Amino acid sequence: MLFFLLGSYLLMIDYSMFIEFNLLFLSSSSFLMVFYIDWMSFIFMSFVLYISSLILKYTEEYMFGEVSLDRFIILMVLFVISMMMMITSLNLLSILLGWDGLGLVSYALVIYYQNVKSFNAGMLTALSNRVGDAALLVGMVWLMGCGSLNFMFYQDLDDSWESVSISLLICGGFIMLAALTKSAQIPFSSWLPAAMAAPTPVSSLVHSSTLVTAGVYLLIRNYTLMNFWFIEMLLFISLVTMFMAGACANFEYDLKKIIALSTLSQLGMMIVILSLGGVDLAFFHLLIHALFKALLFMCAGAIIHNIGNIQDIRFMGGIIKFMPLTMICMNISNFALCGLPFLSGFYSKDLIAEILSSTVMSFFIYSFFFMSIGLTVSYSVRLILYMYWGDYNFLSTLCLSENNNNIMVKSMMGLVMFVVFMGSFFSWIMFSTPIFIILPFFMKLMVLLMVSFGTILGVCINYSMYYLNTKYLSFYNLVMFFFSMWYMPVLSTLGINLYFLTLGKLYYKSLDQGWFEAYGSGGIYYSLKSTSHKMQALSWINFKMFLLLILSYFILLLILF
Repeated sequence: MLFFLLGSYLLMIDYSMFIEFNLLFLSSSSFLMVFYIDWMSFIFMSFVLYISSLILKYTEEYMFGEVSLDRFIILMVLFVISMMMMITSLNLLSILLGWDGLGLVSYALVIYYQNVKSFNAGMLTALSNRVGDAALLVGMVWLMGCGSLNFMFYQDLDDSWESVSISLLICGGFIMLAALTKSAQIPFSSWLPAAMAAPTPVSSLVHSSTLVTAGVYLLIRNYTLMNFWFIEMLLFISLVTMFMAGACANFEYDLKKIIALSTLSQLGMMIVILSLGGVDLAFFHLLIHALFKALLFMCAGAIIHNIGNIQDIRFMGGIIKFMPLTMICMNISNFALCGLPFLSGFYSKDLIAEILSSTVMSFFIYSFFFMSIGLTVSYSVRLILYMYWGDYNFLSTLCLSENNNNIMVKSMMGLVMFVVFMGSFFSWIMFSTPIFIILPFFMKLMVLLMVSFGTILGVCINYSMYYLNTKYLSFYNLVMFFFSMWYMPVLSTLGINLYFLTLGKLYYKSLDQGWFEAYGSGGIYYSLKSTSHKMQALSWINFKMFLLLILSYFILLLILF
C-alpha cells in the first residue's frame, strides 16, 4: 500500500530518483549498480508484493504436509527479490542480476516435483531462457562501447552520433531477443505451457507479475532504443503469438495449460499495443492482467487440490454445486479476462482495441487482432461450460468441499475486489485526461461483435464436441497441429535443443578439451613447466663445483692414460 501511494504521488508530481553505486571502472566504461525510482517501478513493485503475499499465504494450505516447505517458501521469496532487482534497475549490469536470478529460481521451482516430466519441462524452460540471457550479455558488451551501461542516457541522441547509434541499434535488437524469450513469444513459446509442471502457487506467481512480465517490462523501459524495423517485427511476432495461443487453448483439456496459453495471448496483446507506441497502455494492461491472472490460477489450484490433483477439465463438471465461492471468483476473473464491461479487464482491453482501430494499420493486423479477441472469449466460455454445466466424471466417493480451504479462500477474497474495481480506479490515476476515441459505428461495435462471436464459438465447440470427436480422425493432422501448439514443443526439444546440445558436447570434447587444450593453455603450461624445470636444475648446481668436477675428471683421465 505504501509503494502504491508513493508511486501515485510520484506520478502526480512527475518526479523520479536515480541512485548509482560505482562498482568498477574498466576500459573507459563504468560498471554501476543503478536504482531508478519512479512511479512505474513503485506501482509495479506494489502489485508484485501484494500478489506474492497472498500467494505465500495460499501456499500455506495448498502445500500442507510438504516435507521441504521451507525450501519452497525461500525459493518463492528469492523469486520476488529477483523481480524487485529487475524492476528498479535501469542499467544492463544490474538488470542482468535480476534477470538471471529469475531464470535460475524458475528452473529450481519447475523441477520441484522430482520426476521425468518436471525435469524435461525445467530443462526446456532453462535452455529457452538462456538464449535471452546470452542476448542480454551481448547487448551489454555492445553498450559498453558507447561509454555507459545506463540506457537512459541514449534516449535523446540524434543521427549525428553515427557510431553510437549503430551500437545502440544492435543492442536494441539483442534486448528485443531477450524480451521475446522471457515473454515466450514465437518461436520461444513452448516453454510456457511446459512450466506448468511447477506447483500451482508458482504458476500463479510466474504468470501474473514476475517471470513472463519481465520481458514486457524490459521492452517498456527500452522502447526508445528500438528501431522502426525492430518494432514492426515485434508487432507481427506478437500478433501471431496472440492468435496461436487463442487457437490452441480451444483444443486443450489441461486446466493449467489453458490458463498458461491465455497468459501467452495476453502477453501478445501487451506487445502489440507497445509496438504501436502505447507504452503506458501496455503497462496498464500488464498490471490489470496480473490481478485477474493470479486469481484465475489460485481458483484453478483450489479445484485441482480438492479433486485429487486431476487437471483434465473433462472430469470437472458441476463444480459450482460443491465449491460455489471458488467458482464465483473464477467466473469473475474469467469475465475480466474476456473484457466484460466495467470489470477491470475491460478498461485496458477495450482501450487497446479502440486505439488499434484508430491507427492506420493493414487489414491483416486488424483482422488478426480481433480474431484473437474472439478466440479469448471462446476458450473462456468453453472452460466455464465444462466446469459449470458439464458432467462430473470423477470418483463419486470424493468429498468436494470449501470448508477445508479457509486459507485459500481468504487469499482469493483478497484479490476479487481488485479484479472488479482496480481497472477503473487505476485508469483515473494513470491517465490525467480521459481518453476519448471517435470511431465509425461498425468499428466501435467490432469488439462487441467479436465477443459475441467468441461466445457462440465456445458454446458450439462445447456442445458439438461429441460429434467432433467422431470427426477428429478425418482432420487428425489439423487437430494435432493446433493441439500441439503448431508443433513448437517438438521443434524446441528435438529439433533445436538436441542439435545444439550435441554440437556443444562435440565442441567441448574436441576443441576445449582437445586442440585448444593441446595448442592453447595446456600446451603453453606444459612448455613453460618443462623449461622451468631445466632452468631450475641448472640453478641448483654451484658453478665452482661444476669446474672442480670437470678438472678432477681431466686429472683422472691423465692418471689413467
